[in-house]
Amino acid sequence: MTKTILTGIKPTRQIHLGNYIGAIKPALDLAKIEDYRSAYFVADYHGLTKIHNAEEFRHLSYGIAATWLALGLDPDMVIFYRQSDVPDIFELNWILSCFTSKGLMNRAHAYKALIDSNKKSEKDIDFCVNMGLFNYPVLMAADILMFKTEVVPVGKDQVQHVEITRDIAESFNNTYGETFLLPEYKIQENTAVLPGLDGRKMSKSYNNTIPLFEDPKKLQKLINKIKTDSLLPEAPKDPDRSTIFMFIKNLLLILKLKR
Repeated sequence: MTKTILTGIKPTRQIHLGNYIGAIKPALDLAKIEDYRSAYFVADYHGLTKIHNAEEFRHLSYGIAATWLALGLDPDMVIFYRQSDVPDIFELNWILSCFTSKGLMNRAHAYKALIDSNKKSEKDIDFCVNMGLFNYPVLMAADILMFKTEVVPVGKDQVQHVEITRDIAESFNNTYGETFLLPEYKIQENTAVLPGLDGRKMSKSYNNTIPLFEDPKKLQKLINKIKTDSLLPEAPKDPDRSTIFMFIKNLLLILKLKR
């Protein structure tokens, strides 16, 4: 029986190597499996939580679409769309909001991380917290439930997204009967976490990424920023602490996955 899988990327910054190894490449591999019906989308309205410049927003959105196509997505073989082109998603978003407790949203990782950061820097705990950020798990649930998604490929740090979706769907189903399918998450076990320029996980949030498509001179400057230690070049290095070693190791993994 064919199962629907769903993957989306939001346009908040340029697509980087971490996106490729952690999300795009595994998703493209799943599209080759006959048992799956794949749906991929540009999560542009999710991007509004951070990007409010209209020109930048359009540029980043088109960039994500171009990246999917450049890296091998075949629009004749999968469902490929832009989130904002499906108004039903946002109608469902409001309906689901009315079945979602604030306490559930209080536990969302992105919201908690920003609150914790504000506390550490002695700012007001709600500094830079807009309602889009607070409510984004509901919109994510609408993305998933709208298309009766059965499988959502995620990294280990994103399992909560699917669990929240299941909680919201169950709340609705308890009132109106079995309306929504309860999605399952599929953890990408064979993917690696690519370190960023500073040694932490490569992430747009940390501003430590290496874009997939960048001017060669700018790319060289970024690579030169990769964090190293003070040991001499000929001195023995600890592979478990060397950012450069981990970076090369995971790039080799990418090359292996391409075969």
